[in-house]
Amino acid sequence: MELIRGLHNIKAEHHGCVLTIGNFDGVHLGHQAVLAKLIAIARQQQLPACVMLFEPQPLELFAAEAAPARLSRFREKYTALAALGIDRLICVNFNAAFAAQQPELFIQQLLLKQLGVAHLIVGDDFCFGQNRCGNFAMLKKAAEKYKFGLTNTSSLVMGEQRISSTLIRQALQQDKLSLAADMLGRPFSLTGRVRHGRKLGRDLGFPTANVFLYRRKLPVAGVYAIRAKTMYGWFDGVANIGNRPTVQGKRQQLEAHLFDFKADLYGSQIEVQLVKKIRDEQRFADLMALQQQIATDVVAAKQIFNSEADVTQSDANTDITEHNG
Repeated sequence: MELIRGLHNIKAEHHGCVLTIGNFDGVHLGHQAVLAKLIAIARQQQLPACVMLFEPQPLELFAAEAAPARLSRFREKYTALAALGIDRLICVNFNAAFAAQQPELFIQQLLLKQLGVAHLIVGDDFCFGQNRCGNFAMLKKAAEKYKFGLTNTSSLVMGEQRISSTLIRQALQQDKLSLAADMLGRPFSLTGRVRHGRKLGRDLGFPTANVFLYRRKLPVAGVYAIRAKTMYGWFDGVANIGNRPTVQGKRQQLEAHLFDFKADLYGSQIEVQLVKKIRDEQRFADLMALQQQIATDVVAAKQIFNSEADVTQSDANTDITEHNG
């Protein structure tokens, strides 16, 4: 997938595409339905399937304190979009000047002159330009005038509920990890590079892979049973996500203790999938109390994975019985 960072990097050879625009936070099943439509139209018209997103996300610029927790950082979005078969990703630096441009200029200069959009897919609530006065109705008139296709995204529902990033955040904050996974189409995960820490986990007998979480807000916090994808494969474990109050932590961090793991992960990327929450993060009186609690958390996590294994084996035995019946 080609990445274009900044509108100034759009070249003449990028003219002509099928485009969708949005935050795509989480790249959940609703997004995936839109992207499948995008790719189908692009293949039909023999043009690149192109996604435009914004960094920072608009609310992070205009209302930083009120902005919602991120489900995914830019790197995670890039990886997910590439895996789905998107041809080109345009990352727009969302700033005051871009937000203040006239909506007509957005259509004529960016969509038509620079990108040569042959077909555009957006939601009917999509707003753009100064004071958000550009809307779907304006795009519809432009599509009729300039002869480009326009599709309104239809919502993908689960039962009677629309899938959205907001609902996924709510599910995560309520510790409904299975519901969040159903809407995402995969377990919720955090990714990052393993950094050197203070080695306190090792001193306590539970060495950890430490990942700094460069986000204003997180949709999750606490201690979780986890599965981690490393350069050596997948490993079960237990992780603390938060500020580590017992040791006066100053930044949001993920500390993952992987079971039966001895190798060096420093400098490598890991993906940590959350399986089940064990408890909230809390402050302990001293390191001995923290050590005792970590030991308890490890036991709890292993019981979770053992229970999963028992269910899987039970399902397998049932399947064998049905086939032999």
